[in-house]
Amino acid sequence: MKIDGETVGATDRGLMILLGVASGDTRDDAVLLADKISRLRIFEDGNGKMNLSVTDVGGSALVVPNFTLLASCRKGNRPDFFASAAPDAARPLFAEFCDLMSERIGRVERGVFGADMKVSLVNDGPVTIYLDTDKLKGSRRG
Repeated sequence: MKIDGETVGATDRGLMILLGVASGDTRDDAVLLADKISRLRIFEDGNGKMNLSVTDVGGSALVVPNFTLLASCRKGNRPDFFASAAPDAARPLFAEFCDLMSERIGRVERGVFGADMKVSLVNDGPVTIYLDTDKLKGSRRG
């Protein structure tokens, strides 16, 4: 990830986490998400089966704040972002989530709130998994 042409965050074997903080999200949501992500068995084992976690493979994470994940496109052609938490609420929760991930997996690099970040991704597989703490707390669907 680059800001003004300078690399400010990177991960090799690991996870890129695009984190959208919704209005009403709490520390409990951050803990739930950090616990789930750090244990997800999404890396291949010696048999080519997705059976290892980021911790198992000694991986790291790059966490990028991304309020646009919470866009609603139900009306018209311009997305609204009303579900996103205000920056003064989202910024500390983003930092808390990054700290929690660091406790669980070690190396975690962070994006910068409000910055014009140029984010590059090489998606191995590709594997992309969407997690929503409201759904994690609810039924097994999602």
